[in-house]
Amino acid sequence: MAGFRTHITVSSALGIVYGGAAVQPLGFTTEAAILAAGITAVGGMLPDLDSASGRPVREMFGLAAVVVPLMLVRRMMHAGMSEEGILSVLLFGYVFIRYFASTVFKRFTVHRGMYHSIPAMLIAGLCVYLAYHSPDRNIRLLLGCGVMLGFLSHLVLDEIYSVDWQGLKPKLKSSAGSAVKFVSPSLPATVFCYLLLGGLLYLAYRDLKDSGGDFGF
Repeated sequence: MAGFRTHITVSSALGIVYGGAAVQPLGFTTEAAILAAGITAVGGMLPDLDSASGRPVREMFGLAAVVVPLMLVRRMMHAGMSEEGILSVLLFGYVFIRYFASTVFKRFTVHRGMYHSIPAMLIAGLCVYLAYHSPDRNIRLLLGCGVMLGFLSHLVLDEIYSVDWQGLKPKLKSSAGSAVKFVSPSLPATVFCYLLLGGLLYLAYRDLKDSGGDFGF
């Protein structure tokens, strides 16, 4: 499979291209494009959260512990929370994700399990779309699609590196087909993933319905 540095390099390059396309021809602001580029780069590292190696897990959960609470700031402000309340959520959100969520995640996931899959990619995109509050739904879509693009680049790279290109005839390694997939050998993991995806799709549908379904294109 591709190394951690390779995934970062490719997703960052995709982020630059995606951010550029967001400005021209899509017409987003430079600030939104920079945020989308960063989200795309981070998306390319997300599947490594189930890695057996300690480094990707530590780095990604450390980053998630900072980024996820920050993405909720605008939603908390919209809900009328006080500055003290927002700071409390940021603090406890960091501790919860960095220590509790990371421990639970490592306990119940295996490398190249259901977290390395197309449904997991969709879950990541929906989480970003629902977490980020903005009156412009197109920006939320831009960020959600960005994290999915980065996530997909990771899956595709893993499949490319699952082929042994040495010799006259390429050979598939034992890891082939374990990244770009829709189900895993574990039925409970597969069912849970699709239940989570279904729940997030319902929330996205309700969000779209409550707004009148206007994307403003």
